[in-house]
Amino acid sequence: MIIEVLKSKIHGARVTRTDIDYEGSLGIPEDMIEACGLYVNEKIDVYNVSNGERFSTYVIKEPAGSGNFFVNGAAAHKAKKGDKIIVASYAHIDEKEIKTHKPSVIRLDENNRIVR
Repeated sequence: MIIEVLKSKIHGARVTRTDIDYEGSLGIPEDMIEACGLYVNEKIDVYNVSNGERFSTYVIKEPAGSGNFFVNGAAAHKAKKGDKIIVASYAHIDEKEIKTHKPSVIRLDENNRIVR
């Protein structure tokens, strides 16, 4: 049986900008994309801890070390600068792999720096 599991997660990111007029997506710093095993253009779910909104979009790359988390397009109606968010991606794996599967998770501080 194939099941869907958490693959990658960024916990505690702060939105640094929103832009309704952009075509859509979530900008994430390249170093954080790599640290948690995400890919540019990968589908992600975003959970807004500050207001309870949830939405799906895809990853675009921001400069490494910038700490920028940009919410763009229609999703910009669901977040504002300063909101705390969780970013998650999922993978389909064979049930036999579940006991050895370990998602890649990073936690950020209030300045969007990796703390673990």
